Amino acid sequence: MLRTALAGAAQLDHHGFRIRSREVSRLEGLSDAVFGFAITLLVVSLEVPRTFDELVGLLRGFVAFAASFAVLIVIWYEHYTFFRRYGFEDLWIVVLNSALLFVVVLYIYPLKFLFSAVIGQMVGGATGVVPLQWIDGPALMTIYSVSIIAVFGLLAAMYAHAYRRRARLELDEAEVLLTRSNLRYYAIWIGIAIFSIALSHVGGPAWVPIAGMSYGLLGPLQALNGYLVGKRVSRMRASQAVGPVEALAG
Repeated sequence: MLRTALAGAAQLDHHGFRIRSREVSRLEGLSDAVFGFAITLLVVSLEVPRTFDELVGLLRGFVAFAASFAVLIVIWYEHYTFFRRYGFEDLWIVVLNSALLFVVVLYIYPLKFLFSAVIGQMVGGATGVVPLQWIDGPALMTIYSVSIIAVFGLLAAMYAHAYRRRARLELDEAEVLLTRSNLRYYAIWIGIAIFSIALSHVGGPAWVPIAGMSYGLLGPLQALNGYLVGKRVSRMRASQAVGPVEALAG
């Protein structure tokens, strides 16, 4: 399976976090099936075009599909990373994981609708949805952002639970630091989603494009978070590697 192939034979992931689980558990197998079902829902409405105009319209729809697919893959990879790093499943993880899968399936419809409507407005022509009305903009942005809050809030809860169990999981200092970084990563997603909701409701339909563009802040904020934690982890790993050598020399 893809999870097993991605884990490979390395002992650390690309962030320097120890890989504690390589085998795909039943919970992960169920999760992959649900993610696959969610992807199926993205394409279930597509039909074979009968005319060139229908083909052009279908290709416009594929742009929305690609964007929605990319978001799903991001969520799946975060899910995959959690189980590879911590390798434990208790009742609380099962409950949170089940809630996450429910939200992912529910999230597909507003996700596909939003991308189809926005791309339809940008490129014109049919994309499979009725053209978006300005008055509906704040409500649509709220639905989408609430879905973001739910997805990344549940992932954050899973990481917070792992952080509470850090002694039992025997996380070293760098892994504790990376766990905190992941919690900030999700907090940034949630904070921008809340900010987007506030903008769309304070400014009304005229501010909906600004609310949507506020998600562009994710790039620099997440890059800064990754850069800062990367430097600290590198220094920490370097000191751990040098320490035993100095001890032997002494």
